[in-house]
Amino acid sequence: METSELLKKVRRIEIKTRGLSRNIFAGQYHTAFKGRGMAFSEVREYQYGDDIRDIDWNVTARYVRPYVKVFEEERELTVVLLIDVSGSRNFGSTHVMKRDMITEIAATLAFSAIQNNDKIGVIFFSDRIEKFIPPQKGKKHILYIIRELIDFHPDHSRTDIGQALKYLTNAIKKRCTAFLISDFISKGNFKDDLTIANKKHDVVAIQVYDKRETVLPPVGLMKIRDAETNEERWIDASSSKTRLVYNQWWEKRQQEMNETFKKCKVDAVSIRTEDDFVKSLIALFEKRN
Repeated sequence: METSELLKKVRRIEIKTRGLSRNIFAGQYHTAFKGRGMAFSEVREYQYGDDIRDIDWNVTARYVRPYVKVFEEERELTVVLLIDVSGSRNFGSTHVMKRDMITEIAATLAFSAIQNNDKIGVIFFSDRIEKFIPPQKGKKHILYIIRELIDFHPDHSRTDIGQALKYLTNAIKKRCTAFLISDFISKGNFKDDLTIANKKHDVVAIQVYDKRETVLPPVGLMKIRDAETNEERWIDASSSKTRLVYNQWWEKRQQEMNETFKKCKVDAVSIRTEDDFVKSLIALFEKRN
């Protein structure tokens, strides 16, 4: 992409997503994630309304009455965006491709982070780590991230979410809030890696998908190509049985994905390319409050 065209795209994304994060997400983002950056301060006697998960059982046993741990909010959080840059993101049946939606969501979250005085970093991944941008603050850093979101070209086209989660666990030492943004078309099972990552960090999953991925149109013979393996095949989409089998595959896949998130205690949201991602993210934030 030419430099002038890239800068125009960066500017358009900046204007749109900075406005969204300032006017809509500022309060919701801070409320939803501030409790994830807490440092232990002291213990005090239990009071009505305290969260029983904060009870300090050692102190409670010593004084034979309940005591709770008191936490103070840390002044800043570290936010890491795990961005799927595999081949399957280059798909969209409406005016928005999955990669465009991922870029806008990621940029909005990045501006929300710096407005909350948080550090922001990015892990671009396919079936390996394509690029790591260490967490930093500042507008210049955000604009660099947006440029990379728009114009990054991965070396590989397949997806391995487990590898990205392993890298997050090992590379980021301090507890962070990590947004995993992907269509979740991935090889292998990433449940164990997600469980480990979410114990160390606060992982939030954002699925971006296209409606055409959920159902087959009855258009007769179709030549389809796997964007990650380049494998091609013909299918008869006029067959109701073929369409039913495909739809059942999609539903099963979504169910397994959501069950994984639930078992790993990871908050998640699914967003279609034609949807208003603002409403979806606000709903996600409110669910965490």
